[in-house]
Amino acid sequence: MNDHALDGYEISTDPARLDADLVHHWLAADSYWAVDRPRELHDRAVAGSLNFGLYEAGSGRQAGYARVVTDHATFAWLCDVYICRDDRGKGLGTALVEAVADRLTPCGLSRLTLATKDAHGVYEKVGFRALVSPEQWMTLGLIDPGPVEI
Repeated sequence: MNDHALDGYEISTDPARLDADLVHHWLAADSYWAVDRPRELHDRAVAGSLNFGLYEAGSGRQAGYARVVTDHATFAWLCDVYICRDDRGKGLGTALVEAVADRLTPCGLSRLTLATKDAHGVYEKVGFRALVSPEQWMTLGLIDPGPVEI
């Protein structure tokens, strides 16, 4: 993990530390993928996931968030990665994703997947790459908005 990027910050999976109101606000008001996500839906997603909080070490102020949907055995999906606007540009996003990967590596997962419109460089630094055989993947969009415009 990039410990230098975390100077002055810490990462925790303790659900009691999450600022649920803040995380919901970040995602519902300032992300392209979860705009207007209802609070009840957000709370259900958080409850069924492994959550990572990024915190300022001195104050405990939450500065970032990531969520993983996983069975802890074969598969995981990384989603809702967000760094507070005031804390961007310090390598914290990459450090948070590295912490997620480090936490999941001992599980022996076949794969950790994600989808992004604009942060490929962040994830490539951690080792993510485009699907080798995207034609093998399918999706069932129960509430599918279609492709995201770039």
